[in-house]
Amino acid sequence: MVNDSDIRRVSFASAIGATLEWYDFFIFGSAAALVFNKLFFPAFDPVAGTIASLASFAIGFIARPVGGIVFGHYGDKIGRKAMLVISLMMMGTVTFVIGLLPTYQSIGLGAPILLTALRFLQGFAVGGEWGGATLMVVEHSPANKRGYYGSWPQMGICAALILSSGVMTLATSMTTPEQFAAWGWRIPFLLSGVLVVFGVIIRRRVSESPSFKKLQRSHTEAKLPIATVLATQKKRTFQIVMAQAAENTSFFVISVYALVYLTQNQHIDKPLALRALLIASFATLIAQPFFGKLSDKIGRKKVYMGGMIFLGAFIFPFFHMLSSGSYPMIVAAMTLALTIGLGTTLAVQPALISEQYPAAIRYSGVSVAYQLATVIWSGPTPILAAMFVMWAGGYWLLAAYIVFAAVVSVLGIMPLREAAGVELASLEDGSDRNVTHGMASINTALQGERAS
Repeated sequence: MVNDSDIRRVSFASAIGATLEWYDFFIFGSAAALVFNKLFFPAFDPVAGTIASLASFAIGFIARPVGGIVFGHYGDKIGRKAMLVISLMMMGTVTFVIGLLPTYQSIGLGAPILLTALRFLQGFAVGGEWGGATLMVVEHSPANKRGYYGSWPQMGICAALILSSGVMTLATSMTTPEQFAAWGWRIPFLLSGVLVVFGVIIRRRVSESPSFKKLQRSHTEAKLPIATVLATQKKRTFQIVMAQAAENTSFFVISVYALVYLTQNQHIDKPLALRALLIASFATLIAQPFFGKLSDKIGRKKVYMGGMIFLGAFIFPFFHMLSSGSYPMIVAAMTLALTIGLGTTLAVQPALISEQYPAAIRYSGVSVAYQLATVIWSGPTPILAAMFVMWAGGYWLLAAYIVFAAVVSVLGIMPLREAAGVELASLEDGSDRNVTHGMASINTALQGERAS
């Protein structure tokens, strides 16, 4: 039996590790929105350069399912903990190297190529992060607190936004625009080299998840977890991908593209735009445990669906408030969108998605479902946002796209099972016997191939 102090230690370690890993991922987004178009894509006109810069940002999302498959495979076979340490070390190293990259002015075309390649490696590393960090907490938690503790690693996402936005705000406010373009943007990336050491030490001290220990004792690990997911869980995985449409599109519109919209379209100073995001992220960080606990009381689907409906209803007022020219209105818009719209969905995701898969394929299942959604919804969104605003001459087409995503999400969440308060072990019986049969068939086929 895992006691409360053990759960809190695991939850804290997951939250800290997630904060550091997502910090690395997010500072690239901020730099892509603020300065990479001039440093790595100067051959383009300003609009095309911004789109190209955001395209390098999107490459990370293409890599995330690949990382999810690889880390998920080994996470289901050799353990959750080892994969979390490896993903964090990889992410920190890559981000530090980005801070040392020469620009287009120094080496020409090699600069954007190297930047894009390193962004791909960032995406690969973070692709293995989310599944492992959430499972370590969810699989340690009692049934009646799974939503609450599951929100802790998700708090790392908002904490990373705070940390990355705070560091970027300091870097932009303490340097002139010329200094920031010359060397100031590198500071947040180089800081990662220090932070990753701290994160690895914390993660190495936590114990392996009880669910995986049980798999090891019973020798029931899946030989090829991703094949079992694809063979037996296609429909469920597709529904989870649909359910994330509103959250994924809105998150990067609010946290990444909004910076472009405010600085380029509304001519808001960069430090002010970053400060608004910082305030909104802090409010969301505080709200997430409340929404996680609420899902333990009234159910995951009600809380999650409420957030998605809010996102669809609020997106037009959101852009209207950004366009008002009033800084308090801008801060209020970003705070409401992040706290109510995204705080609900982010807090509930770990428990909700983990409860859809049995332990033997859970790392692979949650990683693929979560990361595939980022490719379909998150990756293209910053580029589409820039194009929609350019085509429409305003925000209405982009807002309509978010409303469409909210409708898709509601349709995706409805058929998923509600398992708040249900023991994880009981979810692996009955309705999931087809998974057991699928694993047996795949294991038998693999043994036959080895014999031949």
